[in-house]
Amino acid sequence: MRAFFAVDLPDALADPIAAVQGDLGDAEGLNFTDPTQAHVTVKFLGEVDAGSDSAGDRPAVDDVIAAGERAVAGATVDGEAVEPFECALAGLGVFPDMDYISVVWAGVDDGARELTAIHESLEAESTALGVDPAGHAFTPHVTLARMSDARGKALVQRVVRERDPEFGRFGVDEVRLMESTLTPDGPEYETVATFALG
Repeated sequence: MRAFFAVDLPDALADPIAAVQGDLGDAEGLNFTDPTQAHVTVKFLGEVDAGSDSAGDRPAVDDVIAAGERAVAGATVDGEAVEPFECALAGLGVFPDMDYISVVWAGVDDGARELTAIHESLEAESTALGVDPAGHAFTPHVTLARMSDARGKALVQRVVRERDPEFGRFGVDEVRLMESTLTPDGPEYETVATFALG
């Protein structure tokens, strides 16, 4: 199964996310994410074996769950365990850069240090299981859209440069291990395990 660790956003942020997606609605080549499924991915795992034993180079889901428990419990900021905290979703950005856009995202302001600490702890535990390490620096974000071609690049560039939206705040008291199933209508997510902070 295709899996990742994530922090979910509350339903209340779906409308402000959809509003900004609407500003980008005329950009050709953009595929929008479902704002009701908005989340911050704190560690993408890729393929995980759904059984209790690992298969080949894929870790078993039971081992991933145990690693998630250790990582969330062991995440620290300034030497202190990460307790439940609050994030602010604000601003826009793109990956990898404004000249070649593949992803349009909303950023995390307050709470970024805590999310980064959780990511680093999950990174250490999951790579010990054989999961590939992230090939780029961690930037806490919520994906708004993916760009399949450059037809709408100029509009995306203009919106990202000119808009500085404040989507709202949300509390984080748990991290989830999610299964992602790709369908013709977009990905479908199911919670596999939940890890409480504090």
